[in-house]
Amino acid sequence: MNSILRLVNFETSDKLSLPGLLYEPEKKTDRVLIYLHGNGSSSVFYGADKVNLFGEQFTKVGIAFFPFNNRGAHWIKKLDKKVGKKEERVLYGMVYELIKECIYDIDSAVFFLKKLGYKTFYLAGISTGANKIVVYHYYKRKNPIRKYILLSGGDDTGLYFDMEFKKNRKRFFEVLNKCKREIDKSNGKKLVPRYILKEPLISYQSLYDTINPDGDYNIFPFNEYMNQLKLSKKILFKEYKTINKQTLVVYGEFDEYCYGKVPECIDILKKETTKPEFFTFKIIKDADHGFSGKEEQLMKIIIDWLSC
Repeated sequence: MNSILRLVNFETSDKLSLPGLLYEPEKKTDRVLIYLHGNGSSSVFYGADKVNLFGEQFTKVGIAFFPFNNRGAHWIKKLDKKVGKKEERVLYGMVYELIKECIYDIDSAVFFLKKLGYKTFYLAGISTGANKIVVYHYYKRKNPIRKYILLSGGDDTGLYFDMEFKKNRKRFFEVLNKCKREIDKSNGKKLVPRYILKEPLISYQSLYDTINPDGDYNIFPFNEYMNQLKLSKKILFKEYKTINKQTLVVYGEFDEYCYGKVPECIDILKKETTKPEFFTFKIIKDADHGFSGKEEQLMKIIIDWLSC
């Protein structure tokens, strides 16, 4: 079955214009899989071979495929925003994004697709995209998504702690409090100086959002759980525990962001779900965080699971 590809834009409920690619089977379908990319330099317009493969495989089985650039695409990106009857250019990208804003992006993508006649929605996300699915579910328990697909969900908070603060726990909380003070002074969108953080550019508000152990970003706290770091006041995996829909979880055997302990991370997720009957867990042998070279195997797992 051949697919029809369209480059589209849709408007979010807070008036941002986001681009996406819509792969549709020639035979009309009301099923569509929405795909969320990760953060950093991520974009659905990079890695065309992978995105085209996904589009081809899903449309073959009668499912449309909709990968789109969320507001966290690229490090820094100017987006069009409607303000009254005018359009303004606003700064976004990972440097400025707050993870809870994914609710605007996902809901607006669904609204856009509903207008095209789609009725059955699946939501897949890779890396931080998987975290966003859990955040979305936590805040919008009654939503139109039929099934979730969590690919390589990341411990962003724990990884930052390991990279920047492992040798100085006290400094972790000092930086966290510094970010909070700057946000309170309306400096949240200012960039964090390099003397505070060695890693790539990021604003005070996004760094706080990412490293706050009690915040929305801390969805898969593997590091804290396995090493009893006791950074959080909130219950670990609190948001993940609320998932009560059919959910597929997939990791690569050699995911470079799982501390060399992918089976242990999977075991933690199995233990921490409150609805194990809704979950399917898979590890792809010899695969990395992005499933490089294992895309066809990943597609088979997802399509077989969706067919159940």
